[in-house]
Amino acid sequence: MTNISKASISKSSQPLAENKSSVTMHTVDEGSAGQRIDNFLAKILKGVPKSHIYRILRSGEVRVNSKRIDASYKLLMDDIVRVPPIRMSEKTTSAEQKPGQAPRFEKNIVFEDDAMLVIDKPAGFAVHGGSGISRGVIEQLRLERSRAKFLELVHRLDRETSGILMLAKKRAALVALHDAIRNNQTDKRYLMLVHGDWTEKKKRVNLPLQKYVLPSGERRVAVQENGQDSETVFYLRKNFGEFSLLEAQLITGRTHQLRVQLAHLGFPIAGDDKYGDFAVNKAMQKRGLKRMFLHSAETTLRHPVSGEKLKLVAPLPVELERFLKQLETDTHA
Repeated sequence: MTNISKASISKSSQPLAENKSSVTMHTVDEGSAGQRIDNFLAKILKGVPKSHIYRILRSGEVRVNSKRIDASYKLLMDDIVRVPPIRMSEKTTSAEQKPGQAPRFEKNIVFEDDAMLVIDKPAGFAVHGGSGISRGVIEQLRLERSRAKFLELVHRLDRETSGILMLAKKRAALVALHDAIRNNQTDKRYLMLVHGDWTEKKKRVNLPLQKYVLPSGERRVAVQENGQDSETVFYLRKNFGEFSLLEAQLITGRTHQLRVQLAHLGFPIAGDDKYGDFAVNKAMQKRGLKRMFLHSAETTLRHPVSGEKLKLVAPLPVELERFLKQLETDTHA
């Protein structure tokens, strides 16, 4: 057992001391109870790459109540977490937020109060670190808001998808928002441009989706008979002949749901490098579309604490608006 008298002891809501050369012990409080150990470590070890966090978990250097645990362990109230010495490389420390530097996502805030933070996530940003990405949106926001006692993702968006991303600032809010999503009490609307002449004004799609892993280790999703049900209602917003602008109302929220459903129907999302049409994407890049045309435009829900109705809106990004105008011009040429 670790000799606690030789270690520094802190509450889980407090940041790790600047001197990371000694073992530290953290007592889990109400704000962190129920959280996965890997997410807990990512919160207190600000600026430390996720790959290093998983390494110290696998090695057994992280202990909970003097016992080894894996990354999926969920913390309990009053658990004692042992965190080993962390040696920060020069490269890692220099990447932290510098005094006076403007916060990266401050201008993207759509809504914020004591319970929630909602941002309009730009395309190209992963929501969390991993798979070669040392810091995603959640890690960056925790770095910028080092005094925040609690900050967790409510849901995820693909790296190349822009738009509404919700985060909880209280555990009670996180639980309430998860319950609302699980019970279909949120209305999420996406905008996407697809390749093909979509003619139906309204189409309800329900397909079984199954996750699988490529030999390279990359995760994918396919329509398979034994997969999970995925349901979406699609609305035709505008037809450009070769392309169609659709609005999607999510009924379920499966991984890559919209991308896989539309590709299966023969209407791949423009710029989708996983499930789209490679030749079409290449041609569209030359015409100015440098990203996937998928945007989380609007989410309507009840506030997790007050119960008031919230309508969160993220306008279509400038680069996507510009491309639509170009399509409009080309269609009437």
